Amino acid sequence: MKLSTLSLCGTLTLLLGCSEQASLTVDEGTGPQPALPEPEQGLWPTVKVAPAKGWAQGEAPIAAEGLHVQRFAAGLDHPRWLYVLPNGDVLVAETNAPARPQEGKGIKGWVMKLTMKRAGAATPSANRITLLRDTDGDGVADLRSAFVTGLNSPFGMALVGDTFYVANTDAIVHMPYETGQTQIVYRPVPLTELPAGPRNHHWTKNLIASRDGTRLYVSIGSNSNAAENGMAEETGRAAIWEVERASGRKRMFASGLRNPVGMAWAPGRDVLWTVVNERDELGSDLVPDYLTAVRAGDFYGWPYSYYGQHVDKRVEPPRPDLVARARVPDYALGPHTASLGLVAGDGNQLPAEYREGMFVGQHGSWNRKPLSGYRVIFVPFRDGRPAGQPRDVLTGFVAADGGAHGRPVGVAIDGRGALLVADDVGNAIWRVSAAQ
Repeated sequence: MKLSTLSLCGTLTLLLGCSEQASLTVDEGTGPQPALPEPEQGLWPTVKVAPAKGWAQGEAPIAAEGLHVQRFAAGLDHPRWLYVLPNGDVLVAETNAPARPQEGKGIKGWVMKLTMKRAGAATPSANRITLLRDTDGDGVADLRSAFVTGLNSPFGMALVGDTFYVANTDAIVHMPYETGQTQIVYRPVPLTELPAGPRNHHWTKNLIASRDGTRLYVSIGSNSNAAENGMAEETGRAAIWEVERASGRKRMFASGLRNPVGMAWAPGRDVLWTVVNERDELGSDLVPDYLTAVRAGDFYGWPYSYYGQHVDKRVEPPRPDLVARARVPDYALGPHTASLGLVAGDGNQLPAEYREGMFVGQHGSWNRKPLSGYRVIFVPFRDGRPAGQPRDVLTGFVAADGGAHGRPVGVAIDGRGALLVADDVGNAIWRVSAAQ
């Protein structure tokens, strides 16, 4: 007998409603030595998401004491990532997932599509990078221009000299740039291909240039949660690649990183850091996302293990040889926080306690009860490494009724030292400055 859609929805709601809940706090899963309880697996994964509702007129996130927040720009189309040009112009990637015909198959996939739709993550991609300029210095963009159009789910951006690079979902492309221009009319030229294809589970590809500009680093997420589609579909993924800017030749720089997104150089040091979204469906308390330094040849365990040698028994066949060399991440950011945005605090003009460290945009959980993330935090550093508990910078993204006003993603420091935050549910960019 065939179940109606309504009956199926009711049955799934009942099953999901019976799923487990967290026994630890987010703080216990944060820091250099997070709590790692035993995994919990059920028939269905834990599902709880804050439905997208947006911001009403006059509403805004809550800034920490000593900080002030205002709308830098509004009415954008799913703004995900930010890049600030040397002249102070702000670029925003208005983007979403490309067509993925092999993603989300079966009942479980159908449930996930419904969940992501409720979370505001199912809008068509604008495939556009927009330029925003604050011409009068009041902290609000008053000039807006379509900077580059016709891209393919663009995300990461980097300017080196007079060449502007974009990480599309399937390739790094480049085009010439002149200081102050508000639109690039040249056709993008491919530099190197990136893993994509009909599944393309983690579609975002981020980009950062080396300090000397000779290399680009591109972060590429896995094609699954925990290799459930086989390792053949993971070729070149769950990794950060190093690309020669002059030739496009590339090598795998670090691997075993389920979904590395934000990347930043350590304050005052030539060490690359990234934030990584760890695996789901092991319970509300596992696995913490993390912030870590990455060096050439590092392996972080995915999919065979997490947090060093904690074996994920779902993955077949096991690889004890790889597990044995899996590196322990430097700093946990709490389970299922979806930590995506990352920027070093260099040059910011916020109060002194925000000067040395990194800002992290936490997009928010779907696989934890209660919710985690949905905030922007600051991780203090000392001597080039995390030191102490993170500080809240922006909160209030989840309303009292459980709906999401917004979800923070990319973060950047603007030309006057304020923090910019892309909000892809609120379709806005927030600007955080010192209160005075």
